Amino acid sequence: MQTFPFRRLNPAGPAYRRGWVDEAVAAIEADQCRTADTHLIRLIVPALSGIDIYLKDESTHPTGSLKHRLARSLFLYALCNGHIREGTPVVEASSGSTAVSEAYFAQMIGVPFYAVMPRTTSAEKIAAIEHYGGNCHLIDDGRALYAEAAALATRLNGHYMDQFTFAERATDWRGNNNIAESIFTQLQGEPRPIPDWIVMGAGTGGTSATIGRYLRYRQYPTRLCVADVEHSAFFDCFRTQDRSHVCERPSLIEGVGRPRCEPSFVPGVVDRMMKIPDAATIAAMNVLSRRLRRAVGGSTGTNFLALCRLASEMRQANVSGSLVTLICDSGERYRQTYYEPEWLKGRGLDPAPIEAALSSFLTTGEPLTLDVDDVGNPQIAPSPEAS
Repeated sequence: MQTFPFRRLNPAGPAYRRGWVDEAVAAIEADQCRTADTHLIRLIVPALSGIDIYLKDESTHPTGSLKHRLARSLFLYALCNGHIREGTPVVEASSGSTAVSEAYFAQMIGVPFYAVMPRTTSAEKIAAIEHYGGNCHLIDDGRALYAEAAALATRLNGHYMDQFTFAERATDWRGNNNIAESIFTQLQGEPRPIPDWIVMGAGTGGTSATIGRYLRYRQYPTRLCVADVEHSAFFDCFRTQDRSHVCERPSLIEGVGRPRCEPSFVPGVVDRMMKIPDAATIAAMNVLSRRLRRAVGGSTGTNFLALCRLASEMRQANVSGSLVTLICDSGERYRQTYYEPEWLKGRGLDPAPIEAALSSFLTTGEPLTLDVDDVGNPQIAPSPEAS
């Protein structure tokens, strides 16, 4: 077992009253030490010469998604705030990936874990949660997700992790190897190390908050574009600067889009938002999967479509630069949904026309014409060089 420096400073030794919490924090920190940083992949697109595209591959985390970072931060936050003690049941409201990652950390420190999720969550994600010893509590009405998770935690005398509230405050946005610091460190040797844009989807809003704050803290000129999905409240909240907007219909794209503007979403650090139709998300997912020769998840398609629109603008304006977005998770979790033609047909989604347009853009560099809702932050004055 690795010995951490603070151990030698603890005069009470193993009998110290906070001993179990110390062991739990040490186990999570040791996991991070064992985990190499995720790759930053450069996507070579000859037709877009002068525009460098990078994909931060978060699918290579031990639990297979971007949410591994969030789950680690949430557990450390809860442990250090005294919310989780030995034997405390942990409950989370999740559409899947966060619950997979939290189940992993709960198993690591030996506490019970319960995931409250929509019944429509993919079977692959449910199996992954159960693989790590988690319990899946499925509900029919996604709008009741938060209330049911809080109620279950009360019944179990446990702790409701509440990722949608605590995501933005559990992560150290100033550094400490957060995702923003990792991106800029990995870009240091590249031809254009300061990206023009970073594109990020919004699930909790915590990752976009971390990136946007870090850009301001480090005084980078990089702008942040958040890509929202078709059935989600985030875009309208941003456009109107009114957090009361809600969306009654649940998002088809797991991991992004919410029925309300979550507490962790910080619109003041976002420069621009796009609302990507579901068919366009699936089209971009398919196009990128073929170019990478491996399957990516739906939320990655949302990100990639928004990035391609930015690249098309830069191409038309004859502007050179770099763009960064995320591979949020692997497409293997969605073989029965996004990659299943009958599933798409049953939901009225036809990605083929958009796939053709996007493939043509990446092959020829000709303008990408796709009508999506797109708005800049009304509270941020545009820079002189902004398109």
